[in-house]
Amino acid sequence: MISVVRNPALEALVARVAPELVFGQVLLQRRAGEFILQHESARGVENLRVVAIHELRELAQFTERGAFRPLKSAPTLRRGWRCVARDAAELDAALRHLYPGGVADWFAARQPLPPVTHYREYTARQTGMYRITTMLDDAQVAQVARAGCHREFCLKQRLWTVAGLPPEGPAEKSELVCLEPCAVLMEFARAVMRIEQKAGEAVSGSGSAAASDQADGTEVREGDFSSPLNPRFQQWRLEKAKAALAAKEN
Repeated sequence: MISVVRNPALEALVARVAPELVFGQVLLQRRAGEFILQHESARGVENLRVVAIHELRELAQFTERGAFRPLKSAPTLRRGWRCVARDAAELDAALRHLYPGGVADWFAARQPLPPVTHYREYTARQTGMYRITTMLDDAQVAQVARAGCHREFCLKQRLWTVAGLPPEGPAEKSELVCLEPCAVLMEFARAVMRIEQKAGEAVSGSGSAAASDQADGTEVREGDFSSPLNPRFQQWRLEKAKAALAAKEN
């Protein structure tokens, strides 16, 4: 059954595929009324594995090494595939599997008043275990955001801010947008606040813990913030070092 309900967000995106557009890590190409989707790294590559639209959901669930992807906007989308969407409706279905909510957020961000929920507004609504994230000061939030939302971990433009932290643009990330702090970022912020509460004890002691983790060869899951080897922690420590150096220079 063909839907007669207009989808302005989808229409706007389709208009941008002229004749191609990179959306996240997906190269969209318009050919004879159809849309070809494939990993952006596969431009010009022949003999790609053809996948059906419904198979894209499973493809987006795990990295090439089989690790679960808690963020579909992470730059870890599997490669080596090609999918054909016969019309705009199928393109919409395909992108919903690859980047849930991505088209709607992309469109919303282009409106005169984008529905952005900034950090202070968002965390003020939190109760329970995330209430602690309100205790981070603006400088600490900036460090958390720069580390947790780094391009190495997420391709969404961070449009939400806190004092002293500018929003990101497409040149820094991709066409994907982030309108409010996500669950992964909130969990990261909660973990950082716990470390900050220990007045640097956990930071100074993380080297031995990291060495222990490396010794047993355990692969750290992206969303596991109980391990000091989580790559977001490593980036956070770098951001803190940069801030300390800048403070000394001033």
